[in-house]
Amino acid sequence: MTHDDVRAWLAGYERAWRSPGTDGLAGLFTDDATYSPSPWREPVRGLPALASWWEGERDGPDEEFTAGYRVLAVDGAVAVVRAEVDYASAEGNHGRWRDLWVLEFADDGRVRSFEEWPFAPDQRDGHED
Repeated sequence: MTHDDVRAWLAGYERAWRSPGTDGLAGLFTDDATYSPSPWREPVRGLPALASWWEGERDGPDEEFTAGYRVLAVDGAVAVVRAEVDYASAEGNHGRWRDLWVLEFADDGRVRSFEEWPFAPDQRDGHED
């Protein structure tokens, strides 16, 4: 993988988040992919479970947010990305987030393992206020 490959994947990820349904996930994740939304949660396993989780996590394709991504490192098939996301709505699980994402890619350019390290503003010192 190259930095450009990872940036292209990130563009596809955001496009899928902003699109109706979950059909775009098959082009981003392997059939047996694991997705860890937190280092403290059990990963979501497999594309069907990921699709269900994906729909439950967003308000829908018209959800308003801004996002920025910076590829911090690429080492073979593994990439580390800093993501910053600001959701327009402060309801539910929305708000402002800075994340580190650890992505492991398969040979075909799809992700086989996605691990999130989310951090919210109320966790400024590493502890929730």
